[in-house]
Amino acid sequence: MSSAPGAGPEIAQAITAFCAQQFGACGAAKFEISREELSGIVSAVVGKWNASASSAEVQAFLGALRVEELVLTRACAAGNNTAWELFLNRYRAVLYGAAYKIAGDDATARELADSLYAELYGVSEKGAERSSKLLYYSGRGSLEGWLRTIVAQEYVNRYRRTRRETSLEEQVEEGKQFEATPSAPDPPPDNRMDHAISAEIAALHAEDRLLLATYFLDGRKLAEIARVQRVHESTISRKLERVTGLLRKRIRKRLIDGGMSPRQADEAMGELDVRDVQVPIEKSLRQEPGGGTFYKGSEP
Repeated sequence: MSSAPGAGPEIAQAITAFCAQQFGACGAAKFEISREELSGIVSAVVGKWNASASSAEVQAFLGALRVEELVLTRACAAGNNTAWELFLNRYRAVLYGAAYKIAGDDATARELADSLYAELYGVSEKGAERSSKLLYYSGRGSLEGWLRTIVAQEYVNRYRRTRRETSLEEQVEEGKQFEATPSAPDPPPDNRMDHAISAEIAALHAEDRLLLATYFLDGRKLAEIARVQRVHESTISRKLERVTGLLRKRIRKRLIDGGMSPRQADEAMGELDVRDVQVPIEKSLRQEPGGGTFYKGSEP
């Protein structure tokens, strides 16, 4: 069997034993995946996760691995029709539901979900080469959660694409996170932007995060938020303007501190809209122990 790069005999044996134990329950046989092939799949995942992990760490990792979902994605990526039919039966509604929640209308949601099917199935634009995004699923979390993430990322990519059609660099950058065989490395500014946004959202006061979540994620009107807080609508408007302005300044500073030149940061910030980034950072926006988006407050 193929083992994780640099793995010793003990780890290789642990993977072999694990795959033998899981083989019957994970459905590999019905997708024509042998025990040796299953061991190769798991070994590759372990190696990508941590090629120098100890035996105890690998055992813990394997214990949390979603083997059935991992096998399903690899069988789909290989073009197994049985696996693909099962995948669609289980996750078609998930993809559409996630797309509808993000896009907000039926037509856009269906277009967004449908556009992902070919990429997940792995057929190139010419209809020949297989390059499935499902190969990027590692089994470390639920497949449903991972699918929601790529729907969100595709929505953001599409929104950016419509605003930056003349930018060759952005066209090259777009969507590479889930390509199985990237033709070019992702340029660093996009990663730095994502990190800066997440870090600065997390650094905001809890009340400010909740205001952003209420307005941008829940889609509440200013008047509705003001009514809940028992303040005038103009107060909420000023708060929202203050928070978004502060967020932009902090993100720009973090980009510069992270190595961007002021000009690069200004160019990146020129394309930034809070609604651009609301999907990937929804978890950060909702990091409030109370749990709810609406909160009580008083006018400053």
